[in-house]
Amino acid sequence: MKDYGLVSIITPSYNCARFIGSTIESIQAQTYRNWELLVTDDCSDDRSVEVVKRYAAADPRIRLFSLPVNSGAGVARNNSIEKAQGRFIAFCDSDDRWYPEKLEKQLAFMREKDCGLSYTSYDVCDEDGVTVGRVKCREELNYRNLIRDNGIGCLTAMYDVGKCGKKYMPTIRKRQDWGLWLNIVKQIKVAYGMPQCLALYRTRRNSISSNKISMLKYNFDLYHSVEKFSTFKSASLLAFYFLPYYFYKKIKQKFDYKKQ
Repeated sequence: MKDYGLVSIITPSYNCARFIGSTIESIQAQTYRNWELLVTDDCSDDRSVEVVKRYAAADPRIRLFSLPVNSGAGVARNNSIEKAQGRFIAFCDSDDRWYPEKLEKQLAFMREKDCGLSYTSYDVCDEDGVTVGRVKCREELNYRNLIRDNGIGCLTAMYDVGKCGKKYMPTIRKRQDWGLWLNIVKQIKVAYGMPQCLALYRTRRNSISSNKISMLKYNFDLYHSVEKFSTFKSASLLAFYFLPYYFYKKIKQKFDYKKQ
């Protein structure tokens, strides 16, 4: 197997003891073996740290860090990015999973496309692990496409430090990943997507991402605080650019999944 270099996998952890073992095992099952997993725990009060320590004791590629105060997933990811040693930075949250050939196929794709940022399609499961949908990615995303909608699933994203430099997420409470992709695409112009599903995203009951009112607030904050658009432009983008495409995308995803 071709060695493309070390991949640093970034995983934030917060009260995920129920799921993080499955996440780690999906990474350990990768056909591409040259990786390190950097888990930063964000002051969990369940058994998350204990679970990660058990895996780290048996696999030296796994490293665990802990934040002194609860700071959110973006700060936890940035802590791991700071300590990453890899040529590539990839992301997998503590309740998601990768399919075994994810890294191998995506790295080959990045070499073929000579690209700095890539992403893939992914499946969606409920909290109990039952697959309920599929998100098909676009083949290419530029800044104009990406400002309309975060078309990059964080669990599928990987960027090349050699081409982009080491990039960090903005320190907002939510939508930090979207802010990172926008920052990278400003530099490299185009990100490329693989149509193949290579990961499994888990939806959680009562999560902030499932709360639609919160979603609008955090999207506005991204436009206004991170991208520095005026209040009027941020509200206009949200109402007339983001929301129509959001509803179109959701309907299309359900229709495409039923056709399978």
